[in-house]
Amino acid sequence: MDQRTTSSTMAFTDEMQKHSAEAAQLLKNISNEQRLMILCILLEKELSVGELNDLLPQLSQSALSQHLALLRKSDLVTTRRHSQTIYYSLASTEVARIIHLLHEIYCQETC
Repeated sequence: MDQRTTSSTMAFTDEMQKHSAEAAQLLKNISNEQRLMILCILLEKELSVGELNDLLPQLSQSALSQHLALLRKSDLVTTRRHSQTIYYSLASTEVARIIHLLHEIYCQETC
């Protein structure tokens, strides 16, 4: 291997090292099945907590709120208040791209 290839490989490795922790944290935050479902639903459109709760009847209001709080803290979702109602939407283009890719891999023929 020549010096130029080694330098290029080292630069690539350094760049990946910088971003690996961030990528691992993103994957950790979406690795829960319920949070993944929330993100998949929000990929389509902005929804209120009540609307999300109707679409995810297996989750209690309390559990849904805990998942939404973690997603909000992780900057994966954003909120908008209209009167008494809080609406959630995806805040991250990265997570939208990952959700699209997962849909393409797992749901292309069945969803």
